[in-house]
Amino acid sequence: MTRLGLERGLVDPHAYGRAIERFREQRIVLPTFSELADPGKIPERVQDALASIGPDEPHPLNLFRVHWYNDDARRGRAEVPAHLVLPSSLTGVQARIVVALGNRFPMIDAHKVLAAYGCLAPRVITGQFDPSRHKAIWPSTGNYCRGGVAISRIMGCRGVAVLPEGMSRERFEWLQQWVVEPEDIIRTPGTESNVKEIYDVCAELSKDPANIVLNQFAEFGNHLIHYLCTGRAVERVFEDLRAKEPGLRLRGFTAATGSAGTLGAGDYLKEQHGSMVVAVEALECPTLLANGFGEHNIQGIGDKHVPLIHNVTNTDVVTAVSDVATDQLLILFNTDVGRRYLTERRGVSPEVVGRLGDLGLSSICNVVAAIKTSKYFELGPDDVIVTVATDGAAMYGSEVGRLSARHYPEGFDELAAAEAFGRHVLGAAVDHLLELSHADRNRVFNLGYFTWVEQQGVPLEEFEARRSQVFWREMREVIPVWDQLIEEFNGRTGAAEAI
Repeated sequence: MTRLGLERGLVDPHAYGRAIERFREQRIVLPTFSELADPGKIPERVQDALASIGPDEPHPLNLFRVHWYNDDARRGRAEVPAHLVLPSSLTGVQARIVVALGNRFPMIDAHKVLAAYGCLAPRVITGQFDPSRHKAIWPSTGNYCRGGVAISRIMGCRGVAVLPEGMSRERFEWLQQWVVEPEDIIRTPGTESNVKEIYDVCAELSKDPANIVLNQFAEFGNHLIHYLCTGRAVERVFEDLRAKEPGLRLRGFTAATGSAGTLGAGDYLKEQHGSMVVAVEALECPTLLANGFGEHNIQGIGDKHVPLIHNVTNTDVVTAVSDVATDQLLILFNTDVGRRYLTERRGVSPEVVGRLGDLGLSSICNVVAAIKTSKYFELGPDDVIVTVATDGAAMYGSEVGRLSARHYPEGFDELAAAEAFGRHVLGAAVDHLLELSHADRNRVFNLGYFTWVEQQGVPLEEFEARRSQVFWREMREVIPVWDQLIEEFNGRTGAAEAI
């Protein structure tokens, strides 16, 4: 349980005591998981104090902004999480496609800061992480390492980012501003698909007992915080829509696999609403779909393996989206030519077009997958598919120019815009989509054996336990236990009294 990040009791009293001392000195208060799921529970004195703190400041109280309910300015709280309802004029389907917007999160403008907190906080409150001695190692192919560095800094410890050298320039520029030392950014060979190279570096780093690797692909805190916080946030968005139109039905949740943390929200929604869980991957690397491998540019979704925290046997559909689609739609959504085409030729409202910058590469991937799913199941106007925008286009500004030169060397004009829309939206087909049978689920589940048992040394018994839904249901019972431990930890630091 300790190795899986699911400990419910105190592991090292000395590390626990030093963490209390550090948090007392730096006046760090930890929010509970339930407070992040329902920010209305956050004490009023904390809300008042946040009014004078910017959302991008490395201030400990910004831990209480690590939730889906930040307003557009990211300083106040919204009643309903920020979201975008995509009209049929943009999607080409009758079903409502609704996107929860992750770029309202603090510090990194992406929802991965939530996952980072969900992984580090349980380690601190159970005496598994000593901020005075340990470094937090954050392996990532996208935003998780940025979230980890931010969370580390405002929780009084040192964070190290491990990510492929081929990721966007904006990610590295952000990291350079937030790390303690330049060597806290470790570049591994390759790009999005090179997860194994990240694992190899982390294996070397873990030989030093001062380095604690918080592997998002294997840390169940990642699954749990998305199950509770992202699941309830997306549900709140749907309930708000249904209050206005009582006939709406929640039919599915689509999310790129990545670390599989976000897919935990799909598990919550399936339990509450009977909706489908749709896992999405790059067509150029169809690991789940066809045991495949390859390279692609849908940054932040990871691949060539099945994450340990992916609840495979609860997944209903796997589909694949080409990075050509996400590349070209990123250009369409973020150029004057593309936006003018959408408003003047497709009839998309300027308000919606103006918000397409809220969608980054993996977010566009999620939307295309929702379109494909809607077409495959022939969903109608009362059906809703929900998804998330993990980040916005701001993280890919340098990519727009680079990709434009690659895909449109003669320039991106109205004809190119029409072709991109016709090919990737109106022409989004139901190919490369698989409804998972019992045999399919077992095939995908078994793929994980080679990564986790053979390469990473997970005991076979632990690996196999995940095949049963009993494992996942019982695991979620740890959430209220952690919340109680967080409250006890805060009580011992006394930091809340200083707010």
